[in-house]
Amino acid sequence: MPKFHKVYLIITIFIIVILLSPFIYLEVNKNIYENRVTNYLLEERGYNAEEIASVEGVFGFKMPKFYTTVTFEDEPYVKYTYFAHNEVLQFNYEIIDEEHEGITKEDLKNYDPSG
Repeated sequence: MPKFHKVYLIITIFIIVILLSPFIYLEVNKNIYENRVTNYLLEERGYNAEEIASVEGVFGFKMPKFYTTVTFEDEPYVKYTYFAHNEVLQFNYEIIDEEHEGITKEDLKNYDPSG
């Protein structure tokens, strides 16, 4: 392989790595936060895996940049937000089904008042 082709190949690979690195960074961090929250729910909060409908790592443009949303099987109409930076905390919840809009914190089965 001529020297020019080697240089061209190295430059091309370098550019591809630079272009892909932000996407890899986002996906890896979302996965890390998903795993932290999942482990917290299973090991510290005592949930069974069957009780958790979904755990999704999210990249947001506000602070904090990474957080996790969780939906439970017994409350598919509520999306809980967890932060998992130093410790895992339930931060907020959102009613995602208009039919259940009037629900209060006291009615929520998976709301954690301790945060």
